[in-house]
Amino acid sequence: MNSQRNFEIRPARGLYLEDLFVKPKNRGKGYGRALLVDLAKIARDRGCGRMEWAVLNWNEPAIKFYRALGAKPLDEWTVFRLTRDGIAELATSESITKEA
Repeated sequence: MNSQRNFEIRPARGLYLEDLFVKPKNRGKGYGRALLVDLAKIARDRGCGRMEWAVLNWNEPAIKFYRALGAKPLDEWTVFRLTRDGIAELATSESITKEA
């Protein structure tokens, strides 16, 4: 029996939104939604499998807004960050640590 499979495994492309800020006086007017709709069109047209962004866990209005758009939080992920000093320290360290 000859079995042939036709498929490709491709890494999922994604669109990452770094910052979205709407001034308080302009909130509730649809500007944030309009920006995200346009980004979703770009992501779709570029074949992205996901859009991602971060929100501070205390920002309940933003979380409610993102959930209303259909976005789901990734509770199993933790964000890590190196600041300028940490970057400099890591960059000057040895690539492989030598075990004693």
